[in-house]
Amino acid sequence: MPVISLFQGLIVYMFYIDNKQHKLPHIHVKYSDSSAVYSIPEGVLLEGSLPIPKEKLILAWIELRREDLMADWHLAVAGQTVFKIEPLK
Repeated sequence: MPVISLFQGLIVYMFYIDNKQHKLPHIHVKYSDSSAVYSIPEGVLLEGSLPIPKEKLILAWIELRREDLMADWHLAVAGQTVFKIEPLK
């Protein structure tokens, strides 16, 4: 489970070959005791929850970094090494 970005206490990661459970491009996010899964194309919450202020940050980050996230997704489902993605500043 490689970490692809860290910012404002949020840890964003992607599993390798992880296209069976959610069946669409997605990221996993942890913050404190919370965790959530968000789709990349739409930024929709698929599972779990984050505090509202942190969810707003992650949704803004997905919007800004969607192209990089999709590139990482294609690498991850192929079992290849993903790259770090710039955090939200």
